[in-house]
Amino acid sequence: MNDRERILTLLRGNTPDRVPWFGDLDWWAYGMEKRGEAPPGFRSSEAYFQLYRDLRVGFYLQGYEPFQAVYDESVQISEETQGNRRRRTVHTPVGTISEEWTYLPTSFAEAPTARFIKSPADLPVFRYWVEHTEYRPLYDEAERRYGLVKDLGVVLCYLPKSPFMQLVVHMAGIRTVVDLWAEARGELEETLEILERKTDEAAAIAVASPAECLMIPENLSAEVVGPRFYSLYMHPYEEKWTRRIAKAGKHSFIHMDGTLRGLIGHVARSGFQVIEAVTPAPVGDLTFPQMREMVGPETILWGGVPGVYFTDGIDDVEFERLIREVLQEMRRAPRYVLGVADQVPPNALRRRIARVAELVERYGTY
Repeated sequence: MNDRERILTLLRGNTPDRVPWFGDLDWWAYGMEKRGEAPPGFRSSEAYFQLYRDLRVGFYLQGYEPFQAVYDESVQISEETQGNRRRRTVHTPVGTISEEWTYLPTSFAEAPTARFIKSPADLPVFRYWVEHTEYRPLYDEAERRYGLVKDLGVVLCYLPKSPFMQLVVHMAGIRTVVDLWAEARGELEETLEILERKTDEAAAIAVASPAECLMIPENLSAEVVGPRFYSLYMHPYEEKWTRRIAKAGKHSFIHMDGTLRGLIGHVARSGFQVIEAVTPAPVGDLTFPQMREMVGPETILWGGVPGVYFTDGIDDVEFERLIREVLQEMRRAPRYVLGVADQVPPNALRRRIARVAELVERYGTY
């Protein structure tokens, strides 16, 4: 079997020839671009997909939303950059809000140092921005990827995050969201209702896209969002869209790349076919047998190799021990995919990535 046949066989409920091995090399490749080891635009080129073939890694994930947000003329967005800091400001007739991100050269990543929503006073501006946004299909990249992926894997596109996670991850941060919930719950819930109506428009476009696999990229961690917030504000949205994805004959994924205990069972009950990027102990907080007990027999668990294990921070003996241990569990039943939890980092060793395929061939047969 090739990688595409292998993963589609598993997603359809059947047994492939061995445990599938699929990884996310995007961050590693971005580091290569920034260091001058690969040309600009490498990650959108045919050579990037050839890298997967050379290393024998199945392809499925390179963040892509098959829709475009368009704002009417009453919303203006400006951006300025000073050194490693990037500031974006949204101007509306009812006020302005702004965010700031700081780039960290050592990690080839940026992080928010100021959010759009800082207090209840920012919610009316944010709601105006949301209400004056529409979404349009952006399918060309999904269609292009089919010609590049071929036998290497599947084409996967993103729905938007749930409205609650949009606030937590992008717009406000969990501390501010908790403060809003305690101090201005009515206005917070009004904001979530408006945001969901617009989010549904983008989600419908994603489900109608050419992609065969669809992910809600929640970046969910149980130490940030517990069962209470999940049940109140996330489960209804996720259940609605996993049902619509299934009705469209496609496969539903969620990105859950943090701690799992106390939440992974709730996530499984929302109807996701695949819980992706799961990190097992000793880096995560659950073993694979514990995860399986919580999610039940049908949910596919995708992950298993923490990103740090691809670096020289972990020795070869421990790296191979972990892979063998994970595969020993995964080959018990065809409800697992060996993957990275959550990305191969920029300082990864190429020989480690290549070694995984050899270990899967040796230890990954059912």
